[in-house]
Amino acid sequence: MRIKKTLILLTTAALPFQLTGQQRLTLDECRQMAVENNKELSQSSIRMDMAACDRGIARANYFPKISAKGAYLYNGSDISLIGDEASAMLRNSGSLVQGQLEGKMAELTQAIMSNPAAAQEFMKSPMWQTVIGSLSQTDLSSAINHIGSQIDDALHLDIHNVYIGVLSVTQPVYAGGKIMAANKIASLAEDLEKSRYDTQFQEVTTSVDHAYWQIVSIAAKKELADSYASLLDKMESDVRISVAEGIATEADLLGVKVKANEAHLLLSKSTNGLALAKMLLCKQIGLPLDSDIMLADEGGEDVPMPVIAAVKPMEEIFNDRPELRSLGIASQIYDNKVKVARADMLPTVALTANYLVSNPNVNNGFRNEFGGRFAAGVVVNVPIFHGYEAAYKTRKAKAEAELYRTKLQDSREMVCLEVSKISHEQQEALERLEMSKANMESAEENLRTAMIGFEEGIVEANLALGAQTAWLQAHSEYIDAGIALQLATSDLNRAQGNINKQ
Repeated sequence: MRIKKTLILLTTAALPFQLTGQQRLTLDECRQMAVENNKELSQSSIRMDMAACDRGIARANYFPKISAKGAYLYNGSDISLIGDEASAMLRNSGSLVQGQLEGKMAELTQAIMSNPAAAQEFMKSPMWQTVIGSLSQTDLSSAINHIGSQIDDALHLDIHNVYIGVLSVTQPVYAGGKIMAANKIASLAEDLEKSRYDTQFQEVTTSVDHAYWQIVSIAAKKELADSYASLLDKMESDVRISVAEGIATEADLLGVKVKANEAHLLLSKSTNGLALAKMLLCKQIGLPLDSDIMLADEGGEDVPMPVIAAVKPMEEIFNDRPELRSLGIASQIYDNKVKVARADMLPTVALTANYLVSNPNVNNGFRNEFGGRFAAGVVVNVPIFHGYEAAYKTRKAKAEAELYRTKLQDSREMVCLEVSKISHEQQEALERLEMSKANMESAEENLRTAMIGFEEGIVEANLALGAQTAWLQAHSEYIDAGIALQLATSDLNRAQGNINKQ
């Protein structure tokens, strides 16, 4: 006995050194770590950011669109507004005019000379001599040819190198309500992603709760199995002594050995089960699977009592359940999609303004210089017929909105049933805990009396074994009842939408 006490003291003294690498975690810490390391929650958070960007994109449609464009074009030839024959005539127009003028002068002189009286008068008149002399000496070909060449050059447009720049401003005035509806949809879509995040958050935390309390349950049963195995080991030692003294039989010893082996097998299963359960929790909270963790509620045979709160009114539950909020938001989104589809059948009005810069300058005879012009106006688009496409889109959006409204109504009824069911399970678990506690106290008293009687030799080994088995079962049921109450409370909090408010 002294050796055993010495070993216990040495083990207890070495315990702090063995636990130096052990990590102690509370339920709230496990939840927080699971939320931080859950990839689906991280993806949901990214989708929330994307929805916020979509809302900004939709809001941008209220503001004018300003754009600037530039282009360069090289052409292999110019543009000629007249043909080659007309161009040649235009360039030689002076020579043609001069030739016709000289011909007319020759005809005039010939006509005068053919009439002797007129010829004599013409020869005597200094004025006619001066006029005829001046006309015969006048040369119009060079001047008119020069003017014709300039006109011909003006009719040949130099577009070998073309530069164009446009600054445009467009401001929507009326779009059939599509812009307002699109902004409402974007805002609702962002709320929808937040509700989906809350739904995923609840699933993660509830899953962690179940894994946490499963570890607490297995750890409590492991300690119970350890106590049970120690009790049977002591009983086996006592029976062995009684057999040696002739008080008990070999059959009694064999019965105790069988129970002791069963107890050690139960302890081994509990140890392995606890290790596997901790590996599962480590996976959920993002720790290495071989991490040495210790839960705050682990240890001892008593399971902590949860806070039992009254069930909230159903309307408040409906508002707090993220799944129901998601369905309600989805129905609102499709209501606004009806407005978007209907807007395709309505006219749209927009203001537009442009400033065009080009080289050649179209404002000044296509000269090779930069020149610009400003223009402003109103654009009205009136849809007339598009094969009933917008009408069918409107009908489809209405049907989808109605579909989500019916889903919402059905989900509300299912939530009512779920909350009622889990509430009854919580009440049953509470009653079961009270009953199992009373049974455990009776089993402990029965075991104490049976072991005293066995040690005094007035109680047979079979009766003592039965008392131990009843003790083990009563404690196990008490642990199960406490864990069931914790899980029912966690599920009820989730069903009422209270996960974020704990």
